[in-house]
Amino acid sequence: MHHGKLSRNMLRLYHSMYQLFSFTMLLALTTNNMGILWVAMEAATLTTVLLVSLYRTPASLEAAWKYFILCGVGIAQALFGTILLYFAAEKVLGAGGTALLWTHLNAVKTELEPTVLSLAFVFLLVGYGTKVGLAPLHNWLPDAHAEGPTPISAVLSGLLLNVALYAVVRSKVLVDGALETHFAGNLMMGFGLLSVVMAAFFLSRQKDIKRMFAYSSIEHMGLMTFAFGMGGAVATFAALLHMTVHCLTKSAIFYAVGHATQNAGTQLMDGIRGLIRTSPTIGWGLILGSLAILGMPPFGVFASEFLIITTAMHEHSWATPFLLIALGVAFAAIFGKVQPMVFGETEALRLPHPPALIPVFVHLGLVLMLGLYIPPYLADWYRQAAALLG
Repeated sequence: MHHGKLSRNMLRLYHSMYQLFSFTMLLALTTNNMGILWVAMEAATLTTVLLVSLYRTPASLEAAWKYFILCGVGIAQALFGTILLYFAAEKVLGAGGTALLWTHLNAVKTELEPTVLSLAFVFLLVGYGTKVGLAPLHNWLPDAHAEGPTPISAVLSGLLLNVALYAVVRSKVLVDGALETHFAGNLMMGFGLLSVVMAAFFLSRQKDIKRMFAYSSIEHMGLMTFAFGMGGAVATFAALLHMTVHCLTKSAIFYAVGHATQNAGTQLMDGIRGLIRTSPTIGWGLILGSLAILGMPPFGVFASEFLIITTAMHEHSWATPFLLIALGVAFAAIFGKVQPMVFGETEALRLPHPPALIPVFVHLGLVLMLGLYIPPYLADWYRQAAALLG
């Protein structure tokens, strides 16, 4: 508002849509009805489209339209998958809303028609996978992260992508029970591995810092999808842990990035230099967040990635070289770009009032703790969820 980028009415729109988006995410996570889950994901799309286009610049409007069209088409595929799921459930559970309750479906999943369930999962994976940002359905994600307000980039990366993946995993449990094969897992592994590899090689071409971390989100969502696709107690435990630490780390990074870009007046990485001198708290927050998301020990991302890769070595050795090369390329790309931003030479003056980045360091502290020690109650919760997901 101080720079004239937002009017008071637009700020009201921002706060109202932000709260509505939070409600849709909570609804998606707590509902037992697969139809309501779809409604919540669609509502999340509509609210975040208005948030991405908040600044009303040509680039933000283009990003919002791309987001709306691609995710609108994707969520339509998920609707068709949900209809097929109801079609299969109706023959077993009877007509009515109870046929879409997940607990009822899970109880009779072995009786559901395998052919219909396999077709439904293809549509559900493509539909919700668009929201997850899986390649090649990811094209909306870098633009939406780069052009929207930074807090929206943080909640898109740390919340929306995870909830969409949760919807995919919920569907996978039903399909695995109906087919008694690894069909759903193989599809998830394929999309996940493609996302990891593609995002890693696109990282080195980025000049906008928010776009760079958007591609990092695609990479990590691909890694989680691959881990959930592998299945088993260890891989699923690692995927849940990775989901937790990625959410904490990426929100901390975008918080630091938001301050850095606001002070520099640009999102281009060439225009941001010497953060450690101009604002040490921003500099340290950005470099520590980057090291955490790149999987440096002893951060929690290292622990989860280590579990995923060692499980892949044991069960799917063919995928291990792709994962290792992609993670190595991503490390070189991000660290090579962040290091001069933090430690490079600059003539800019030190900020007179450094920003309070307490949330950044609290999040990174939690990620560090989860790399060294997982509280027993949290580990038990992960194990229970892993057992449920099979």
